[in-house]
Amino acid sequence: MTVEVTSGVMATLLQEAEREHPHECCGLLLGRGESIDRAVPAANVHRDPASHFEIDPAALIAAHKIQRAGGKELLGYYHSHPLGPAVPSATDRQQSSGDGRIWAIVANGSVGWWRDTASGFTALPLRLVEG
Repeated sequence: MTVEVTSGVMATLLQEAEREHPHECCGLLLGRGESIDRAVPAANVHRDPASHFEIDPAALIAAHKIQRAGGKELLGYYHSHPLGPAVPSATDRQQSSGDGRIWAIVANGSVGWWRDTASGFTALPLRLVEG
């Protein structure tokens, strides 16, 4: 299934990765269905942010509350790889939950899109739209 992403979301992901370098940036991907129209930066609260990420739990709780109130859905997460490619790392694979959410991984000026499935990460085709 193709994921639809706005140009504004792509710009946010690339800017956040650059801003947080040499640490990993991270945040939430919001929208409806398979259409992501908002990226919400979150604090990386991991004790080693140069090589790991952990999204601030307060940001996750806030996103779930918004969704329950009829707002945008929490479709997935993003983070950067300051020294690696835009593909799931061994650490990403260990931390995956198989919940079907989308992961965007930012590295070297590009973004890889992945689905976290019960059998591992699968690459997602992307359709970029204005917005």
